[in-house]
Amino acid sequence: MVKVLKEPYIYVVSDSVGETAELVTKAAISQFDGSNTVIKRFPYVEEFSHLDEVLSLAKLNNGLIVYTLVKPDMRKYLKEQAEKDQLYAFDIMGPIMDTYQEKYDKAPLNEPGVVHKLDADYFKKVEAIEFAVKYDDGRDPRGLLRADIVLIGVSRTSKTPLSQYLALKRLKVANVPLVPEVDPPEELFKVSPSKCFGLKAAPEKLNSIRRERLKSLGLNDQASYANLDRIQHEIDYFEKIVEKIGCHVVDVSNKAVEETANIIMNKIQKSN
Repeated sequence: MVKVLKEPYIYVVSDSVGETAELVTKAAISQFDGSNTVIKRFPYVEEFSHLDEVLSLAKLNNGLIVYTLVKPDMRKYLKEQAEKDQLYAFDIMGPIMDTYQEKYDKAPLNEPGVVHKLDADYFKKVEAIEFAVKYDDGRDPRGLLRADIVLIGVSRTSKTPLSQYLALKRLKVANVPLVPEVDPPEELFKVSPSKCFGLKAAPEKLNSIRRERLKSLGLNDQASYANLDRIQHEIDYFEKIVEKIGCHVVDVSNKAVEETANIIMNKIQKSN
C-alpha cells in the first residue's frame, strides 16, 4: 500500500529550464486541493549524478518525479532507476517524441532548449525573471524606477511569488516590504501610481499564514510576528503609505497568485 503524506512532494526535472514540466504539473494538481504540495524544480540537468540526487530525494520523501529530458540515455536511466526504486516517474516529452519519430521517420535533435533558441520572447522573459530576483524584497531601490510594476505590502502577502509569476509574463517587477520601523525608499514615491500596486490581506489570514511560517521554521508560532495586534499595526502603516502614493490596492486574502496577476495586468493594460 502506497504511503500517503500530508505534504506531497513533486520533483520536476529538465535538461533545459523546466518551465514546461512545472506548468503541466501545476495544471494537473490544480484539479485537487494542492495548496500544500511542494514542487521542486531541477533545471539544466546534464549529469547522471544529478538524476541520482533527485531519485534519492524522491525516495526519501515518497515523492513523484515529472521530467522533460530529450537525451534518450538520460530518459532511459531515470525511468529504469525509478522503477527499480519503486518510484513514480512521468515522462512528459518522451512518448510524443518517440511516436513522432516512428510515425514520420524523422530523427530528433536530442538537444535541450531548442524551443527557446533565438526566441526574442524567451529572452525577454528571462530578463524579467532576473530583474524580479535582483529587485526582490527591496534589495536595491534603484530598480523601482526601472520596473514595469512595483508591488508593496506587509510580510506574507505573496509579493515574491507574484513578482515571479508576472515575470513569466515578461513584466519587470520590483517589490518592497513595508515595515513600520523602516522608512520606505525615496524611490518608491517617485514611481508612477499607475505602476504601483499595494497587496493587502485580512489580519486573520495573515495571522494564519505567519503562524504556519513560524512552525515550518521550528519557531514559536506565538511570536510577535504572528500577533494580531502587531499585524494590525503593520496594516495601518501599509494603508498610510498606499494613501500617500495613491496606488491601486488588491486584496489577496483569498486569491490565487494567478488571479491577482490577472487583476494587475488588466489594470496595467487599461492605463496604457
